[in-house]
Amino acid sequence: MNKTELIEATAEKTELPKSSVEAVLKALTDTIVATVAKKEQVTLPGFGTWKASERAARVGRNPQTGEDIKIAATTVPTFKAGSGFKETVKASR
Repeated sequence: MNKTELIEATAEKTELPKSSVEAVLKALTDTIVATVAKKEQVTLPGFGTWKASERAARVGRNPQTGEDIKIAATTVPTFKAGSGFKETVKASR
């Protein structure tokens, strides 16, 4: 499902206009990104948690030459699914 399909499905379920759903989706994602960028976490109980995680510096390997390369430490966004989300996906097998 892509963004357009998500907006259409949500508009259908909520009986709201697509433009309103799109505005809410944009506000939601912008808020999550801004909050995680400040190294704070966003938690939606039963759905999941977004947060910033530190990735340590490490040594990688150039696949073409086999040469070792240094990969710098960085901060990356992560998402951990909540128990309700996990259970729903597990039950759908």
